[in-house]
Amino acid sequence: QVQLVESGGGLVQPGGSLRLSCAASGSTFSIYAMGWYRQAPGKQRELVARIVGGRNTNYADFVKGRFTISRDNAKNMVYLQMNSLKLEDTAVYYCNAEGFRAIGERMTYWGQGTQVTVSS
Repeated sequence: QVQLVESGGGLVQPGGSLRLSCAASGSTFSIYAMGWYRQAPGKQRELVARIVGGRNTNYADFVKGRFTISRDNAKNMVYLQMNSLKLEDTAVYYCNAEGFRAIGERMTYWGQGTQVTVSS
């Protein structure tokens, strides 16, 4: 079992920056990947950024060059640095972790979400 808690969301003006944090606890030794997803009202949850092994990353096209994901494996933390924020970035941002509960059984864990609102 893994628990995820996000923090760092809030209200920011267009062009501003925010840094989201996610703390993982529980059976964190089973985690091999972590990421950030977001969901705006009336829309599907979508991938923002993902990091595997604390090094390999992938980003959605709409955040490339603006957002940076990083992970501190020793502290079981993952971060999302968001720069040059746009109105379209407004959403609930969810922390995600992937791991194995048993051999061949892949598990996906989600945090409660943190609201990011970009408004002038």
